[in-house]
Amino acid sequence: MKQYEAVIEVMKSKGGYATLGNLYQEVFKIEKVKWGTKTPLASIRRIVQDERFFFKIKPGLWALKTEKEKVLHLFEIGKRRTPSATDFNHSYYQGLLLEIGKLKKFETFVPYQDKNKKYLEKPLKEVATVDQFYNFTYDHIIDKASTIDVSWFNERKFPQAFFEVEHSTDFKNSLLKFLELQDFSVDFRIVADKVREKQFHSALAFTAFKNIEHRVKFLPYDVVADLHVKTVELSLIEADL
Repeated sequence: MKQYEAVIEVMKSKGGYATLGNLYQEVFKIEKVKWGTKTPLASIRRIVQDERFFFKIKPGLWALKTEKEKVLHLFEIGKRRTPSATDFNHSYYQGLLLEIGKLKKFETFVPYQDKNKKYLEKPLKEVATVDQFYNFTYDHIIDKASTIDVSWFNERKFPQAFFEVEHSTDFKNSLLKFLELQDFSVDFRIVADKVREKQFHSALAFTAFKNIEHRVKFLPYDVVADLHVKTVELSLIEADL
C-alpha cells in the first residue's frame, strides 16, 4: 500500500475526514506501508496537501475530495451565520483544546451547557476527562468559572489554564470571567480568528482589565490547530522513548 493510500484509508474509516493529529495517531497502525523516511510525520503533512485527493476544512482538519459534498453538508460548512455552522466552529476549537490538555496530562472540563455539542461528530462530554467542575474556591467564583469554554486542571485539582473561544461575540464577557479569577496563578487565553486580534487588544485596554492585561494572551485559530498537531507529535515521540 502506498503512503497516500494509507492516509485515504484512515480518513474513510473516520467518515471521510480527520484532524492532522488524528492521522498521526492512526496511519502508522496500517500494516504493509513503507515510509522509507526519517520524517514520516512531514510526509503526512505533505500528503494531505495533495489537492488531487484532499481538501482543507479548517486549520488542522482535512477531508477526502471524494467525500466533499457529504462532509460540507454534515458540518454545514459554507452556510453563513447559521447556528449550526457557528456551533461547529466553536465546538471544534473546544475539542482541540480538550485533546491538547489531555495529552499534556491535565484534567479537562467543558461547561455543562456545552456537553452535548459536537466536536466533529463526538459530544464534547466524551472528549473532556472530568464531568464535574472542581470546587477550588468560593461558590460565586466557581459559578462564573464553570462557564468558561475549556478548563485545564493540574494534579492537585487546581486550574492550570482557562480558554474562551470567541467566534463572533464581544470579548468583554470573557475578560470579565477572567477578572473574577485574577487571584489564582492560572493562564488566561482568548481563542479567535486572527483578524479579530486588534479588537481583542482594544477590549483588553479598558481600565477595568488593567489587573489582568499582562496575563491574557490571544491565540489565533491556526495556532491552536498547530499546537494540537505538535502536542500529538510530542506524545508519539514520548511513547517511543
